[in-house]
This record gives sequence, structure tokens and C-alpha cells, in this order.
Amino acid sequence: MENALGIWGPQAIMMAITASFTVVGMAMLLAAIFMKRRWKPSYTFEFAFIAVMLGLVYYADYLSTNTYTAYQKNMSSGEQKVSGNLVGEGEQAFDRVITVIAFQWGFAFINEDNEISRNAVVVNAGDKVLFKIVSNDVIHGFNIPVAQITAEIDPDTRREVWIKAPDKPGKYLIQCVNYCGVGHSQMKAWLVVKDNKTASVNITGGNT
Repeated sequence: MENALGIWGPQAIMMAITASFTVVGMAMLLAAIFMKRRWKPSYTFEFAFIAVMLGLVYYADYLSTNTYTAYQKNMSSGEQKVSGNLVGEGEQAFDRVITVIAFQWGFAFINEDNEISRNAVVVNAGDKVLFKIVSNDVIHGFNIPVAQITAEIDPDTRREVWIKAPDKPGKYLIQCVNYCGVGHSQMKAWLVVKDNKTASVNITGGNT
């Protein structure tokens, strides 16, 4: 994975290329404005410039594809490892206790039965949900806009936050709000809220 805390990497290369072309473009613009004789580039120069632009587009698309592939791949056993107990004192007061692993660039949710869900957590409407959040690489943010909570998670530390799930069933955004590398903008998940009344009907419907 990309080291978000370093100054090197694909994003740094793209920024350097962009800055270089900005400087060259400004120089050419000033030359066109202040030079008495208008300079007309040769066809070779024009075709070379187009080729460079196409190469940059291909390179940017290549980086984006690699980032998306890394984001979608399954977590390794090392990435799934969480130190400590998943259940502690005082957690009986909550309807759900969810351990969250934040990583570049996604979230994994581990429920009370030690089942892992990638980038989505399912709860019932109105549930009191405790999130126990850890990061196994860099600093991440954990934000649920509908619940108006935000937590910053440092590597090798654990943060605990809890929410009351919305009463209205639906999908609610969970997102990282700390820049954590080239795939930060894709680091999103869903809080899926189900209607607990409907769930009860589905469970008992076969016994009538």
C-alpha cells in the first residue's frame, strides 16, 4: 500500500509533473504576449506535446486503476488482526458492539459473532451501537454525518464511539475525513439501517 505519510509516491510524481507543466505553460503564455514576433511551433513539436499529454492521461488512469484494485482486494490475515478482546465491561448496555478496522483505503466491520463485513455494517433502526475503532497503518478519520460524530484514529490505538441508529431505515454514509493517501477519496462505507419490525415479521412469519 502507499505510505500516506511519505513525500514520495505516485501522487507526488503527478503533482511535480503538474507543477512543471504549469510553469512551462505560464512561460509560453508570457512569451506569446510580450514577444514581438509570433512564434509558431513546428508540427513535430505539436505532435510531441499531444503524445506527452496522452501519456500523462494514461499514467493517471493507471494509478487510479491500481488504487481501485487495492481498495477492492480481500484483506490479508495480518490486516484483519485486532489485539485485545472484542467484548469488554459495560458493553451490555449496547444493542450492537462492532469492531472497526480502518486501513488504506476502506473499513472492515467485525460483529459480535466475529463475522467480517467489508465496507458495510447492518444494524436495526434505533439500535444503540458501540464502535470500537482501530487503525493498522496510518491516521484515519471515522465520520458518520447522520449521527454527527467524528473520531480520529491513530495507529496502534483504539477509539470507542457510540451512536443511536436512525429510526428511518436506509443507507447512511460512513467516511474517512483524514487524508490517508492516494485512495482517501474512495474510503467510504455504509451504515445500513434495517426496519426491526420488518425483521421480526420475517423471522416469525414461517411459524404461523
